Amino acid sequence: MLVKGADWFVDSAASLAKKIHIPELVIGLTLVAFGTSAPELSVSLTSALKTASNGITIGNVVGSNIMNIVLILGLTSVLCKIPCQRNSLILDIPYMLMATVLFIILGCIGNQFSQIDGIILVGLLIVYIAILVIISIKQKTNLFSEDSEETDSKDSLTGIRGFIKTISDKAWFLILLVLTGLVCIIYGSDLVVKSATNIAKYCGVSDRIIGLTMIALGTSLPELVTSVTAARKGKTDIAIGNIIGSNIFNILCVAGVSACFVSISFKGFFLDSIEALISALLLALLCYLPGHTIKRWGGFLLLAFYIAFMAKTFMTI
Repeated sequence: MLVKGADWFVDSAASLAKKIHIPELVIGLTLVAFGTSAPELSVSLTSALKTASNGITIGNVVGSNIMNIVLILGLTSVLCKIPCQRNSLILDIPYMLMATVLFIILGCIGNQFSQIDGIILVGLLIVYIAILVIISIKQKTNLFSEDSEETDSKDSLTGIRGFIKTISDKAWFLILLVLTGLVCIIYGSDLVVKSATNIAKYCGVSDRIIGLTMIALGTSLPELVTSVTAARKGKTDIAIGNIIGSNIFNILCVAGVSACFVSISFKGFFLDSIEALISALLLALLCYLPGHTIKRWGGFLLLAFYIAFMAKTFMTI
């Protein structure tokens, strides 16, 4: 479900982006990022409202952000080079760093996230989406003028192949595939999360460790499968946009929306959050180096950080 769902999701999102003249990077930073962050949002919100497991709520956000960069982007960049686009260097990476720093500051104030903190985080998410929409509209205008010279010179296909080709080019069909892929991704990851949580609880592991490891890894599986699939298909804009966008959504949307409903304790997560900031800074360093490309050696460096993080986390059990 995860693999096939991600396959449909990436292909359809990229095709839809081309069809309505929206850059793939913007799709990766919004639709794909929000879609693959849905498991984090549902798990964190459910944990905060129904079980009051703050360790799972915050641990899920922090752990997912760390794994998104050092594990998922690490594996993806080992498979192929990932170029960092100009928009990411100017807007997305600085916004991710700002959101991470603000997350730590708000958490340290009173050792919890209040409703006001949640409103602040959600407000910054709305601002970020608005900026992306404005950028998309400007780029869309330019693309329209460039594409106006194109004509449909291809010979029309007949029979079943022609019907499939016609349907697959329809916007409604692409949207249907995006939604179908998203459902498969979310439900598949949900099965993983529930199973991993039950195993961890059976072994007597704390909520904090469960959130940072089992649930963080489980809810990050959509990002992992989507990014690797996108990279293998040569859609590196979606791969890196997915990770950066997902990290921004995790902090501003997942933590923000959860805090809007109930106060969430930050106690015990300061060092883990610092590690999330370090991983974000490491990503920024790799992207801002000459060439603005995450190469294979950078992927191995990120994976080494992931191994160190997991070793440190399990040493605290």
